[in-house]
Amino acid sequence: MRCDTVWHGARLATMTGDGLALVDDGIVAQSDGRIVYAGAAADAPSLEADRRVDCAGRLVTPGLIDPHTHLVHEGDRALEFEMRLEGASYEAIARAGGGIVSTTRATRAASEDDLVASALPRLDALIAEGATTVEIKSGYGLDQDNEIRMLRAARRLGIERPVGIVTTFLGAHAVPSEFAGDADGYIALLCDDVLPAIAEQGLADAVDAFCEGIGFTPAQVERVFAAAALHGLPVKLHAEQLSNLGGAALAARHGALSADHLEHLDAAGVAAMAAAGTVATLLPGAYYFVRETKLPPVDLLRRAGVPISLATDCNPGTSPLTSLLLTMNMAATLFRLTVAECLAGVTRNAARALGLTDRGTLEAGKRCDLAIWNVERPAELVYRMGFNPLHARIWSGR
Repeated sequence: MRCDTVWHGARLATMTGDGLALVDDGIVAQSDGRIVYAGAAADAPSLEADRRVDCAGRLVTPGLIDPHTHLVHEGDRALEFEMRLEGASYEAIARAGGGIVSTTRATRAASEDDLVASALPRLDALIAEGATTVEIKSGYGLDQDNEIRMLRAARRLGIERPVGIVTTFLGAHAVPSEFAGDADGYIALLCDDVLPAIAEQGLADAVDAFCEGIGFTPAQVERVFAAAALHGLPVKLHAEQLSNLGGAALAARHGALSADHLEHLDAAGVAAMAAAGTVATLLPGAYYFVRETKLPPVDLLRRAGVPISLATDCNPGTSPLTSLLLTMNMAATLFRLTVAECLAGVTRNAARALGLTDRGTLEAGKRCDLAIWNVERPAELVYRMGFNPLHARIWSGR
C-alpha cells in the first residue's frame, strides 16, 4: 500500500470501541489527510511511505476536540469574578446588567478584525495542547449584524490557523437591552430574521440556546428549535445548569446533538437523552469557576449509556479556560470520571457532540488528526496540572 506518512514505534490510544483501545508497538499511516491504517505494526499491510516518523514509544491519541466554547468575544469580566468572591451570585450579577449583557456591549463595539485578533491567543492555547477541532458559538452580538460578525470572525479563525472550526448560532443566549421585558419579541426576531440570514450565508453548523430562568423558557427554545429545523440545522442546548426546566428532555425530543452543563439534570432527562442518542457535554471549568456544589448525575448517565463529552466552555464570565488537559483533570477530580472517560470526552464523544463522524478515533477512513505526547501512560494526560507534554500535533496529515 502506498501512503504519504507512517508514524511508527508508537503506543496508540485508538479510542475505538468503549475504552482506550491501547495498542503497543503501533503505527498510523495516512494518505491525503486520511488514515489508511492504525493498529499494531505486526498486523499492518505492506506500506510504502514517502516519509516515516519514529515516535520512539510516545503515546499517540486522536487530536483533541473542544465541543463547547465561546471563544469569540471582546473584553473580560474580571470585575464580576471579584464580585462573586465577595458573595454576589451569578444570577444577581446578570440581573444587575453584568454577565452576558456586559460582554455584548464590548463585543458590539469591536470590529471583525478586533474579534479575530482577541480570539487568536485563546485558540492558540488550545492548539498548543493538541486541539485539532474547536466549536465556537456566537451569542454576544444579540442582533443580526453583530451575530453575523461573530460567526464570520469564528470562520476566519479556521483560515488563520490549521484547525477545524465548527460554528454554532447562539442568538438565544440572553435578552439584549433593547428587548428588555420582551423576550418573546426577541425570539421572534431571531426566528424570523436573524436565523434565516445566517442560514442563507452558511455561517452556522448548528443552533444553540440557553434554557434557564435567566435565559429563555422551554416554550421559547421550542420556537428556536423549530426555526432551526426549517433551515436544516441541528440543535444543542445549554440545559439544567442552574435549575431543572426540563431542557435536556426538550433537546432530546428535537434530536439534539448534545445537552450541555446538566448539573440539575434528573432521571427523566437522562432517559430522554439516552433514547435520543443526545450527548451529555459536561463543563467542569464552569462548575469550578462559579463554585457550584451540585454535581451532574454522572452515575445516571453511565448506567443509561449516555455518551459523555468534555469541553472548556471557554468564555469571559464563567469559564475563562483554554486548556483541555486541565478540563480532563477537573472532570476526573470533581466529577470522578475515569481516565478512559476523560479521553473519550475530548475525542470520540466530543466528535459525536458536534455531529462529526470523520474524526475522534484512530481508524482507517478518519481524518488524520493526531496528538503525539511525551508520555507513556494515558493517565499522565489527566492527572497533571499546568504541564503540557505535547510533542507534535498533526492536522489533516500535516
